Amino acid sequence: MFSRDLWQEAKKERLRLLAVLGLSLAAGGMTVAQAWYLASAISRVFLENTGLAAIWRPVWLFLVLAAVKAVTVWLAEGLSYRLALAMKQQVRDRLIRHMISLGPVYSRSRETGSLLNLALEGVERLEAYFAHYLPQLGTTAFVPLLLLAAVWRLDWAGGLILLITAPLIPAFMVLIGKWAQKLEKTQWETLSRLKAHFYDVLAGMTTLKIFGRSSEQVAVIERLSRQFRDTTLSVLRVAFLSAFMLELLSTVSTALIAVTVGLRLLYGDMTFAAALFILILAPDFYLPFRMLGTQYHAGMAGVSAAESIFRFLAVPLPERRPGPALLPDCGCGIHIEFRDVFYSYPDGRRALNGVSFQAAAGETVALTGASGAGKTTVAELLLGFMTPEKGDILINGVSLTELNLAAWREQVAYVPQFPHLFAASVEENIAFGLTASRESIEQAAAAAGAHGFISRLPRGYDTPLGAGGHGLSGGQRQRIAIARAFLRQTSLLIVDEMSAGLDMESEELAMQALAKLAEGRTVLAVAHRLTTVARARQVVVLEQGRVVESGTHAGLLSQGGYYQRLVTAYGGAL
Repeated sequence: MFSRDLWQEAKKERLRLLAVLGLSLAAGGMTVAQAWYLASAISRVFLENTGLAAIWRPVWLFLVLAAVKAVTVWLAEGLSYRLALAMKQQVRDRLIRHMISLGPVYSRSRETGSLLNLALEGVERLEAYFAHYLPQLGTTAFVPLLLLAAVWRLDWAGGLILLITAPLIPAFMVLIGKWAQKLEKTQWETLSRLKAHFYDVLAGMTTLKIFGRSSEQVAVIERLSRQFRDTTLSVLRVAFLSAFMLELLSTVSTALIAVTVGLRLLYGDMTFAAALFILILAPDFYLPFRMLGTQYHAGMAGVSAAESIFRFLAVPLPERRPGPALLPDCGCGIHIEFRDVFYSYPDGRRALNGVSFQAAAGETVALTGASGAGKTTVAELLLGFMTPEKGDILINGVSLTELNLAAWREQVAYVPQFPHLFAASVEENIAFGLTASRESIEQAAAAAGAHGFISRLPRGYDTPLGAGGHGLSGGQRQRIAIARAFLRQTSLLIVDEMSAGLDMESEELAMQALAKLAEGRTVLAVAHRLTTVARARQVVVLEQGRVVESGTHAGLLSQGGYYQRLVTAYGGAL
């Protein structure tokens, strides 16, 4: 069981890997020396009738080698674990970086539970592969050759038996491995489905309870659990069968060598010391193969997880040119132009179909339209989460694809429809990676209308929040998100349906904070409420990925077109 991808990762730590292999070879050499000193001592005592004083040297050397070998094995195991930890860290870092580079558009298309399983359980399964299986694979490849050379030098017949029987064990492992690999892959896929579904059930617990569907989901989890149990038992059945066959082959081969050596000793074809030396080494010759069989299950689990991990890492990133350019600091704000922009979702559905509009520096533009018209897609394109198939997005006359994406995002503040708050203090959630004083954080919160309720929290700005802002109302979470935007002091603000789902008081407070935040900034607001649209200097109306109308709120209403019908149909909530 070998993975080229994991081998490429292991080569990054080749010094540790070579050190482990070197220590294993040293331990193998000491095994040969120990066997020789032990055989010599026993031969002298029982055949030459020498006293214990005459064998102190080989006995002493045997004990010294045993101690040194124990230290060598301990060092090899320690290096193996360090190798595994380094590999896990590298792979997990690559996974996280790749997830972030793919962006929220990709993560929304995948089950969150499956991604979590990949980054946590999948990476953890690599530990046994790197710490046990891969070092044992190297040991099995070289140490038996060392022992074979030592035996062959004394008795070619015994060496020939070792040479003939040794390939039977890896051949059997390859045959049974093909069967076991399919079972291991099925087990991994079942575990991924189980974890993904369980995460979804936890996330939607409130909805399931309200609609009385929780019992159905419990039944689904029970069914997936039974499938996982059955596949796990199948894998263990194969693992136990493999271990039994390896023990049987090793025992039969060792017995065959014992019979051969005994007959040659009986007929005087070899000395007692040589015969005993071979008999002592024979079990050690097969030990690496048996240990490899013991670790074979861990190897299969690691390879199965690695297939999913590297399949995910092979997902192509959104196409972008290197983008070394920085936006010129003209002091004139941010001017945005969408020029005939097309975009399709990964499943082929068209999201934008030739969208064109402009947002002048310092202007508030409201994007509106029915659900699925492409409003959020416009915002995500501007944030750089996706790149247009055709057309261009110009920022102060410079194509967005030519800009340094990280530098561009530093000039953008984003207030999503459902702001995510992390399991940290209020202060940390507002600062959100920025180095800011408490005074500036409080000023940002006050500007967002959040200082009052934050001050009433048990520990004020030091109050820890639960994941997702648990314990705060929707309006309070929105105002903390607006405080983030105030603190960033950017030239562009993107707001995605900020007032959706708020009560009238919370909406009014949020809208007041937004109006204050919009002063002197270019604002792109994905709007569903007339209160948002009416405050915009320009309204861009989207329908099925196209701009069908644009103008002021009053002007569009007076035209009696699509926008007017939309307002009438939705009664103030677009």
